[in-house]
Amino acid sequence: MLKRAQFMHTGKEQLKMILAMCSHYYDAQGNITSLDVFERLNFSEIIQGMACSSLRCIAFACKQVIGGKLVSNEIREQIPDNGLTLLALVGLKDPCRPGAKQAVEDCQYADVNVKMITGDNIFTARTIAMECGILSPDQEVNDQWWKCLRKKGHVVAVTGDGTNDAPALREADIGLSMGIQGTEVAKKLTVNVAALAINFVAAVSAGEVPLTAVQLLWVNLIMDTLGALALATENPTKELMKKKPVGRNEPLITNVMWRNLLAQALYQISVLLTLHFKGEDIFHVSKKVNETLIFNTFVLCQVFNEFNARKMEKKNVFEGYTRTSCLWG
Repeated sequence: MLKRAQFMHTGKEQLKMILAMCSHYYDAQGNITSLDVFERLNFSEIIQGMACSSLRCIAFACKQVIGGKLVSNEIREQIPDNGLTLLALVGLKDPCRPGAKQAVEDCQYADVNVKMITGDNIFTARTIAMECGILSPDQEVNDQWWKCLRKKGHVVAVTGDGTNDAPALREADIGLSMGIQGTEVAKKLTVNVAALAINFVAAVSAGEVPLTAVQLLWVNLIMDTLGALALATENPTKELMKKKPVGRNEPLITNVMWRNLLAQALYQISVLLTLHFKGEDIFHVSKKVNETLIFNTFVLCQVFNEFNARKMEKKNVFEGYTRTSCLWG
């Protein structure tokens, strides 16, 4: 004679299925008692009470099997899905992680609307959402409208750690690195505008260019690649949450980026053209040395522009630079 425990996890409908399979249950004294309509209603109320207390409910049930044989720790015969005896209902507490509620409040402060999608019991989900600050006591639970967020033009970010999250993760927008991308685009435009302008003016006026193709390639490969790495690996600051979300149709390069881009490009063009036309007289050097001077000045301009690209809306662009090892590298 063998016994096999039937195990089912947390879902309200699944728990109903387990109860429907059971014809008896063990009472507090360990006696097997018939599971009538009244007791089924009582167990359903217990399950709902656990769910309202943010407990994940698990049902255990078993059935005696005569003549069963174990093969690789499994019973060869298929156990019928009726006539089971309910062993216990267990409530598991899965508390919110420390800082979860504060994180939700920070997102809400930044006008980011947080929604929780789960397959848990509706009562469990509601209680957990209230503990995290996602749902207020007077709000209703809606499990359908979130699917239309992208269709309505909202930018949707999804986080998940299970295989069942894969479809939602594929459909979601990837907007978490938008600010870094925009910063990098603005910095690259500055480099290209300044290099194009100085070479164009020099070629038209003197018939030769001060920056060779190899030098321009070096700047683009080294400065842009390492610069992008430095900006991309910089840790986000708390002030980022004070900014309003960016809409789907908003331009990637903002007005502040255009302002910095044009100002930096005009500055670099002015300095480089001055060196090109007057550098030999100002520093009393030969033509070859002056071309080297132009190239080194151009590179140094990009180095300092790297700092300007970190914080475009602030005067103190060096704030927090000691915490960025890649920028120093």
